[in-house]
Amino acid sequence: MTIKKIAILSLALLLPLTIEAQKKKKRVVKKPPVEVVEEPEEDPRITNMREMTQQIVIIDSIVLEKDSILAAFRLSAETGRIMTTSQFFGESLSGYAFVNEMGNKVYFSKPNDGHLWLYTSDKLGNSWSEASPLQGLGEGIGEASYPFMLTDGITFYFAGKGEESIGGYDIFLTRYDSRSGSFLKPENIGMPFNSEANDYMYAADEQSGIGYFVSDRRQPEDKVCVYIFILPETRRSYDLTKYSEQQIRDLADIIRIADTWGDNSERHAAIACLKAIGTTGRPSVTNDASSANTTIVINDRLTYTSVRDFQSPKAANLYRELLKARERLANLETELQKTRDRFASSNEDGRRLLREIILQNEEQAQLLDKSIGSLEKQIRNEENNNIK
Repeated sequence: MTIKKIAILSLALLLPLTIEAQKKKKRVVKKPPVEVVEEPEEDPRITNMREMTQQIVIIDSIVLEKDSILAAFRLSAETGRIMTTSQFFGESLSGYAFVNEMGNKVYFSKPNDGHLWLYTSDKLGNSWSEASPLQGLGEGIGEASYPFMLTDGITFYFAGKGEESIGGYDIFLTRYDSRSGSFLKPENIGMPFNSEANDYMYAADEQSGIGYFVSDRRQPEDKVCVYIFILPETRRSYDLTKYSEQQIRDLADIIRIADTWGDNSERHAAIACLKAIGTTGRPSVTNDASSANTTIVINDRLTYTSVRDFQSPKAANLYRELLKARERLANLETELQKTRDRFASSNEDGRRLLREIILQNEEQAQLLDKSIGSLEKQIRNEENNNIK
């Protein structure tokens, strides 16, 4: 065999091996590294709050502009009054105020070093004491506003921002310790009242069994939602074994208020009660001589319902003035309700105009209410001095 033939035979034998090696090389594909995206862990406080979501019946929800939230609150006279700090002091100040039923104690917020903080003042005669900041609220709270005190004079609600809140403003509960003259460490009242948005202005009308709070969750920048709910007798959380995780999430964040209604019986009874309350929470005035419109308590033993009951002529004349003042207030409150109803269905231009009317009428109602309180005090003093 010649050298040429041997070379050709060698190439013929090597060629398949070379092609197979190239094929194997082409099959090797380098895959890019898989990028692992870690989801951020939820704040454990939010997880715990959601699992402890309080079971309540939300009667209704009303979307309003931020500066019109008080139009939705209907509190009975025994509960006290909520107003802006500006309305209470008659000057331009940020914040909100709560005045107790007797009208002799006020809790209010006002700016302090660029942040709102809570203060209190007592009525001494015809003047108010120097405002003093509330003690005991500072731990974990950097800003506080929207005060509300229950009729027991001990249980206090407010909205605060800081380390203890899970969003902006959260609603907190505390109690006044008369021995120390300070409030106990505030507790976050949890969900569904609080969220990762701003939640505030909790108010509880124990006379009607109806409560209110405000939230800007899922609302445009200039809007808020006022939730109206039935005050529960005891605190109950949802049974986690009866609801899916998504259902609990929806209930905690109030995705649908209808999910809280149950068989609707409690809600219908609460709606009827709400309708029976007057425009600013006072019972509707009737013409019955024994109604609240004509009744005045003279002392622990005597309650009058007619001008004929009086022994003092001066007290009787003051009583006539009182009846007229009460009638004016009732008419003003009726007009206020009509204006608020128009406000709810008006466009933006209409609401701007109606808002000013509402604020003016509310201010007049507050002044008239104070005048009525002063008249009642004068009548009691005069009559008690003349009782034989």
